[in-house]
Amino acid sequence: MLLRLSVVCESAHERPDGRLDLTGVCQELSAPGFPAMQERMTAVFLIEWEAGEAGRQPLRADMVDTTGRKLLTIQGHTEVEDRSAERAPAQTRLIVDLEQVIFPAAGEYHFELVAAGDVVSACSFYVGQVPSSAG
Repeated sequence: MLLRLSVVCESAHERPDGRLDLTGVCQELSAPGFPAMQERMTAVFLIEWEAGEAGRQPLRADMVDTTGRKLLTIQGHTEVEDRSAERAPAQTRLIVDLEQVIFPAAGEYHFELVAAGDVVSACSFYVGQVPSSAG
């Protein structure tokens, strides 16, 4: 299993021609205070499978903070197509809309992807406090 792409964005969708459209890719979110809630965000993972990994594959993505504490888990499975060497490797595109995500404190967060027996560090992003305006 190879993680080819992982991002947090406003929205994502797969077009009929197979291309992936991402809108509002972000590395940093802002909040007026903590704990903070992000009303809506999308996590995207593009996984490429190696020969011998065909069949049903369990998937899990955990969003964790800098201490390793899991704040949310996305869990499921995918059916990986068995492909010949003349074709591109099989892929899984995991597009997950998340709602009302709670961030307990300012800082760095990231996803860890678990698939095919591997744990891979995926996209990271920051949640910071909006500076109060002097006035």
